[in-house]
Amino acid sequence: MKLGVFGMNCSNGLLISEAPTTFEMTWQQALQIVTKADQMGFEIALPLGRWRGFGGKTNFNGTSFETYTFAAALAAATKNIGVFATSHVSTVHPVVAAKQAATIDHVSGGRFGINLVMGWFRPEMEMFGGSMREHDMRYAYGDEWLDIVQRIWSTEGAFDYDGQFFQLKGVQGDPKPLQERPVLINAGTSGAGMDFAAKNVDFSFASVDKVENIKKFMAVKEIAATKYQRRIGVCASALVIARDSEDEARAVYQSILEHGDWEAAKNMMAVLGIESQSFNERLAKSQEKFVAGYGTNALVGTPRQIVEQLQVYSNEGLEGVVLYFLDYVKELDYFDRKVMPLLREAGLRH
Repeated sequence: MKLGVFGMNCSNGLLISEAPTTFEMTWQQALQIVTKADQMGFEIALPLGRWRGFGGKTNFNGTSFETYTFAAALAAATKNIGVFATSHVSTVHPVVAAKQAATIDHVSGGRFGINLVMGWFRPEMEMFGGSMREHDMRYAYGDEWLDIVQRIWSTEGAFDYDGQFFQLKGVQGDPKPLQERPVLINAGTSGAGMDFAAKNVDFSFASVDKVENIKKFMAVKEIAATKYQRRIGVCASALVIARDSEDEARAVYQSILEHGDWEAAKNMMAVLGIESQSFNERLAKSQEKFVAGYGTNALVGTPRQIVEQLQVYSNEGLEGVVLYFLDYVKELDYFDRKVMPLLREAGLRH
């Protein structure tokens, strides 16, 4: 199972909470986190792409490092880990993105990848002028954007491009990436999103809210195989709280909720179109998962319980998980000492 570290470039990481932590959104700590993950043999360093925060007491994710430049700096400072940018395709011209990606691929020695995001936070997209496109049209734009980028990476000499969204003359770009192409991931789960992922990317990024729902994210593999005659992997993200006892781990999870910035969580849920008018049990649970991890399932327990939960993920077909923590530096060290040996023992890592 591939492992990654996620969200270390944004204030609060992926936890909408003021729970006690030594995590700080600084370059020095981000570098420390990714360097540790690199030493641990992790395959992925994945930043969040954010241009503004979600308000509330914390203005959750309101401070962040831009991800192409962040990846370039990490590329020069690491040895083996894959370094990614999270790219909102409507915020960067494809000719610029292709050149930036090729540059970072050379800096990293062929370890760069892009998490392609179509843009779902309307206030962010409006910062760049105009209005946000209708949902399926965003994927049509992304498909054309990526077509141009990949042609630049693979075409010798210049070409013209006459599409629905782009009309370009004499497009060219050298050097080419060191890889045949940088690794591509995307988190689309709608019909248009899954089709985009099945056609274009190497890994579909599943937002797993509960284990029982993993199977539905596997449909992208079938679409890729039958419609596009290609293979695609599926990965997920997860908050990890590993402690010596289950009670201790659950107490940390409860502390995250008790210190939650519920206003920011409601703001994010409203942007995502999640009903937040009536406060019922289902909504309360949904809000808990947003406070404690962007709406995804948390892995909580002893090191052995964490491994058992990751084994279930693997058994359900997930090929990788990018991890985030309340206290990245301390908890990565704990994960390295207590969880990694058990993952190797279970055959999930070599």
